Amino acid sequence: MQSSNGRPGGDRGGPGSSAENREAAHTASREVRYDDPWYDAMASGWGEPDSTGALASSVPGARERGEEAAVRPRDVYLDVQRSAAFQEVRSRYRRFVVPGAIAFFAWYVGYVVTATTARGFMARPVVGALNVAMLAGLSQFLTTFVLAWAYARHARLRRDRPALELRWNTQEMARGVRGGRS
Repeated sequence: MQSSNGRPGGDRGGPGSSAENREAAHTASREVRYDDPWYDAMASGWGEPDSTGALASSVPGARERGEEAAVRPRDVYLDVQRSAAFQEVRSRYRRFVVPGAIAFFAWYVGYVVTATTARGFMARPVVGALNVAMLAGLSQFLTTFVLAWAYARHARLRRDRPALELRWNTQEMARGVRGGRS
């Protein structure tokens, strides 16, 4: 057991004792209010005591506690999600990612199927010891890098600026709902 090194209370159960610190921390943890719209009350707090001291059978949502504002931060996020600007950013994302993922997956499956079913074709030499299978395998790496580059370029040119504007506007609206608090 370590000594208290001159701190008040030490290990004797005085004002600085660990039992008292645990009680103070437990009391403080019950007073925490979450203003985050993405807070999942079920992720933490299930089975913890409610305000009466009994175990809570269900945990209320973070928004159901305390004083309610006319407009809540989660309403701001829902409004932004329903906005045309947000839908446009999401559709630009989908228009690139879905065809790109399908094409890459088809190319990969095509390579695997061809490698297992057409061994003679894959063993055909192209240049020296380099055969079709080795070229196709190396081109898998090449297409991975090209797709990553194309994704980053598409994001930079088509989505980053509108997404940043949406984020800025959302933060400003949420800050206004919270009364200027960050």
